[in-house]
Amino acid sequence: MIKQRACAGTLESSDIYVEVAPAAAGSGLALDITSVVFAQFGEEIERVIRETLQDLEIADADVRVSDRGAVDCTIRARVETAVRRGKGEE
Repeated sequence: MIKQRACAGTLESSDIYVEVAPAAAGSGLALDITSVVFAQFGEEIERVIRETLQDLEIADADVRVSDRGAVDCTIRARVETAVRRGKGEE
């Protein structure tokens, strides 16, 4: 469960900035994706984000993403870091 607003990543080229915030229990995921390559890879970006959130057992959260062409492993790492920070983990 996300307890506080948290972020990870940068707006540098080939990176992704991920911000997570708490959402009411049962409200689900609100996902807002902005990407310079959305037309080509938007579905893949969303799939990777949703899979990572599912793996981390996050069902309710507000997630905002600004992508600058990050590869899948970077997307996963940034989402996981933002979630862990949002949970209050080190």
